[in-house]
Amino acid sequence: MVVVISLDGFPAYALDDPKLPVPTLRRLIANGVTARMHPVDPTITWPNHTAMVTGVRSDEHGLLVNGTIVPTGAWPPVKVDPRIEKEKMVHVPTVYDAAFHAGLTTAQVDWVAIEKAPTITWAFTEYGEPSALTDEMLRAGEITAADLDAFTKSNILFRDQIWTRAGVHLIREHKPNLLLLHLLTLDTTQHQYGPRSLAANDAIAFLDSCVEKLVDAVRAAGMTDRTTFFVVADHGFKRYTKQINARVALDAADLGSKVYVLPEGGTAFVYFDRMQTADLVPKIRKALAGVEGLDRIIGPDEFAALHLPNAERDPQMFQLLLVPKDGYAFTGATGGPVTAAVPQQAGSHAYLASDPEMDALFIASGYGVRRGAKLDPIQNISVAPTIAQLLGVSLPSAKTQPIPLQ
Repeated sequence: MVVVISLDGFPAYALDDPKLPVPTLRRLIANGVTARMHPVDPTITWPNHTAMVTGVRSDEHGLLVNGTIVPTGAWPPVKVDPRIEKEKMVHVPTVYDAAFHAGLTTAQVDWVAIEKAPTITWAFTEYGEPSALTDEMLRAGEITAADLDAFTKSNILFRDQIWTRAGVHLIREHKPNLLLLHLLTLDTTQHQYGPRSLAANDAIAFLDSCVEKLVDAVRAAGMTDRTTFFVVADHGFKRYTKQINARVALDAADLGSKVYVLPEGGTAFVYFDRMQTADLVPKIRKALAGVEGLDRIIGPDEFAALHLPNAERDPQMFQLLLVPKDGYAFTGATGGPVTAAVPQQAGSHAYLASDPEMDALFIASGYGVRRGAKLDPIQNISVAPTIAQLLGVSLPSAKTQPIPLQ
């Protein structure tokens, strides 16, 4: 069995603190390996989770944000749709596809870009929707109907607890060959209070207790000597104290009805009619010149180096990418100044993957993993072929070799 636990937004640098309250993670590291893990651009949740299960970057797997970017035919010209089915959203095979087609069982709890995936045997969705799995847990008294009522509006700690219970149930009752589980408390907390804060450490301690429950479930199921754990994250986190609202600067230059900015925190995506590129790009650059906190504007000639799709061929792609300086993030707030201080320290991701603070957590422990080793930095696209190797299945579309765990 391979159990992949994603602790959303867990920076690699957090483990540098010897007093970080993570006894379960420390035990897994002592019995396995750890490394800094480089994410893909954009350093956003869904693109990086998809990279970890496909073995390819955003220019191939098709995810740029937390959903699919679709044209609206109106204003704004694009929107993000998270409910498109996985078969249409993800453009390449996944390791869970490969496992399922090889006759293995697969399970997912709050994984992403996985809507109605036909190759998942058991699912507890992000939305807490009814399924065979939720029915089992209801009958067993492990959850109640009230737990699932307005589930997406429940606080994130409660949802992470329910998702952890689902993972424990799957391990105990079904022992899937591959379990993918995603927990969100740390990401939510760091967005509001910033990384390296007391609130962030509280969230980390809570998540460590969730991982402990899953490890204990494997032990109780008698599967310890046949289970490999991966504890991973999709991206790191950066602090910021000021926000940039590029829309305000564009409105002041009378470009607001022609140029749309989709802010993602550590970057912002700029959309406009491709037929007007020659006219609009100089005007956009002039309107944003001198904006406090703006570091640079990346054009299509640099997208390939970031492993982003071709702007001419992919309808999801933006025409320009805005990058902020350290201490700044992009916002989509309506009105106000172009650049403004935030009321308290906050945090974001989506900064360029080359930023070391975007490096993510990686731990592997258990079956097939040597003990107590620290690896050189790895790419997160190496996770999928490593899972495939452990399960004995083929994933030829992956772009890298498996991680050397032994």
